[in-house]
Amino acid sequence: MKHTKLFLFLLAVLVTGALSAFGQDGPPPDDAQRPADRPDARRPNLLAALGLSPEQVQQIRRMNQGRRMETMRSQHRMREAAEALDMAIYADTFSESDYKARLTEFQAAQAEVARLRFESELSLRKVLTPEQLVKFRGIREEFAQDRRDNRQDRRDRRDGAGRPDRRGFAPRQGPPPNKPIN
Repeated sequence: MKHTKLFLFLLAVLVTGALSAFGQDGPPPDDAQRPADRPDARRPNLLAALGLSPEQVQQIRRMNQGRRMETMRSQHRMREAAEALDMAIYADTFSESDYKARLTEFQAAQAEVARLRFESELSLRKVLTPEQLVKFRGIREEFAQDRRDNRQDRRDRRDGAGRPDRRGFAPRQGPPPNKPIN
């Protein structure tokens, strides 16, 4: 569940970033002109891959402009609520009622951020044609698989480097039991 929430959050960030970049004046940057050392250099040009029409681009641009300030305010509120909750937890004198009040505030702020994110995704989904939606799902799945592969690669490098795993055990010798021997 935790990983699903993280994936959905990162996917929303990816989509929002792509939509924001495309929502600026002018065409999206050409991948050939993008420096390879930038963090987004490996990301696919999502909007170009979907083949959006100029009308769709305008709709997305308007959506982004309309939600930008509300999203920033709700994210700011969530950060402040998290800080207040943290302060309540680690206060010199702990107050159960203060903790519960700060937790309720944080949960409300978190729910607002999630609501805005999902409404944004729904709005995007309504703009896409059925063919574009199929492409979008495929791109999302590729992105999720790349993330899973990268996580596994990091684990394999960490475990294979002679360092103990997160439970304190030494790395295994030979291939993991669930992987076939080539």
